[in-house]
Amino acid sequence: MRLDRQERAILDATWCYYHEGLNQNEIATKLDISRASVVNYLSEARKRGYIRISLDPGIFTEHELARKVANTFGLKEVSIAPSSNGSSAARVAKMAADWLPHLLTKGDRLGVAWGETIFQVSEAAPNQTIEDLEIVQLVGSRPASKGFAAEICSAMLARQFGAHCVNLHVPLLLSDKNLVQQLLAEPVIVEQMAAVTSCNKTIFACGTCNEDSHIMKTGLMNFEQMEKYKEQGATGVICGRLIDADGNHMPTDVEERMIGITLDKMKNKEMSLLVGSGQKRVAPMLAAIRGGYATHLATCDETAMMLLKKANA
Repeated sequence: MRLDRQERAILDATWCYYHEGLNQNEIATKLDISRASVVNYLSEARKRGYIRISLDPGIFTEHELARKVANTFGLKEVSIAPSSNGSSAARVAKMAADWLPHLLTKGDRLGVAWGETIFQVSEAAPNQTIEDLEIVQLVGSRPASKGFAAEICSAMLARQFGAHCVNLHVPLLLSDKNLVQQLLAEPVIVEQMAAVTSCNKTIFACGTCNEDSHIMKTGLMNFEQMEKYKEQGATGVICGRLIDADGNHMPTDVEERMIGITLDKMKNKEMSLLVGSGQKRVAPMLAAIRGGYATHLATCDETAMMLLKKANA
């Protein structure tokens, strides 16, 4: 079908800018339109997804700081974004999203955690089909603000990568531990849990144990419960489960009513990408690394330097 006039103008402007290297004034002259129209057309092209801009992941993994962090903590690879006041988390999420397809290959089964960080990564993921990829939701469903629920994160990544999505169709937290066992015995849940435990790669974040912790915001624990476990050494949260400063699992009363991946199944993966940045995340991230949950790390330069400083303290 013939393109309408506006669609043709948008594509013309986009082609001139990104393939011919013309600036906005030159495009305006060539197409006999105003510079303002060029700006609008390029903006519309980005909104429609006609343009995908990504930086070569290698530039974030091959510099000295990235190699130093990888060597210090025994990680396979580290990707480090430049810090930015107020937006480092968004930069790290975008960098991780662009890096992730390079860490995946045909036939992989990628387990996806939950929370704001993983949501940002899934939202920023490029539209890039990866053949025979399966995306698996690692924890049951739990209401979360701003779309951070586990099923949203996994579904968004599956859509962007053209992958088959295996959702875990159970609540993350139930009122009765006996009900947990009954649900886990259901054939369809048995099949879904088998997918959860057999993922060869994962992407996750390690949350804090502070008052703004994701598990407190979603009601998995209340303030009093969290304070009790903090006094016992709780440092980070992975998939709703607590770890201490050395990454050791800290069992909680809540866990017997939870459905989702267990921490022992989060270890020994071909690739486990830990994503996070910011001063509050340093101790939890270090705990996750020490516990052997991560093989790869995506963070910013300020956080990387804080990780090195804390490790040497």
